[in-house]
Amino acid sequence: MRTGIAGLAAAITLGLCVVAGACWPASAEDGKDCEVPAYLLTTDLTLGKTAEALRTARKLDILVVGSRSSSIAPAEGTAYPQRLQAMLRDKLPGAEINVSVELRPKRTAADVAASLGQLVTDRKATLVIWQTGTFDAIRSIDPDEFHTALVDGIDAAKKAGADVILMNLQYSPRTETMINPAPYLDNMRVAGQEKDVPVFDRFAMMRLWNESGEFDLFSPSPGIDMAIRVHNCLARALSTFVINAARIGPTELRTQR
Repeated sequence: MRTGIAGLAAAITLGLCVVAGACWPASAEDGKDCEVPAYLLTTDLTLGKTAEALRTARKLDILVVGSRSSSIAPAEGTAYPQRLQAMLRDKLPGAEINVSVELRPKRTAADVAASLGQLVTDRKATLVIWQTGTFDAIRSIDPDEFHTALVDGIDAAKKAGADVILMNLQYSPRTETMINPAPYLDNMRVAGQEKDVPVFDRFAMMRLWNESGEFDLFSPSPGIDMAIRVHNCLARALSTFVINAARIGPTELRTQR
């Protein structure tokens, strides 16, 4: 059984990719890849602490809490958290942007939630991007327990002084018949609504990419070049999502140089 879980986790990790939106002007390096409907990168919710930090201190400390899909070995510096930092620095001129990563591989949402508040305090994070759900789905964790863990983790992060973005599961056509992601996607959406936390819909974006043929997410061996490309897409998407949720406009930022 352990071998089965490990193999399933590895197969899911192969499919990591999300894409950039249209609310923020594209930079020269954005190119034409990774386009998705803008509605997937907008939210009615506002990252209040993030906006305040950018407007007053001109500084934003982001903590990405995730699994091994938050990294690319051995290509250091090309994973989406590092690319997110670079892109936000480019899009937020005059602001100090720092992105740190806390890898919690093979941990359920409940495992992470128990220490999320302390992580925020230790890293002095203003914004937490919590990537979760895949391992819970692999382990068939009770969806109600998953929901409770999300709420507990969000409450802990907010109490420690941070905004939160939830990032949902990856989409993989290789594993969609082996796990049922729907209860975890639904519970993450509900938890986000209940706690006024935006959800970055990675699952929907990846599915669009697979259906359009932009990426071969069914491939069992996509290679390092594809991994680097999809992480770049993810970073670009997140940079747009963060800025849009913080309600920071391009003109406003240019005046902060």
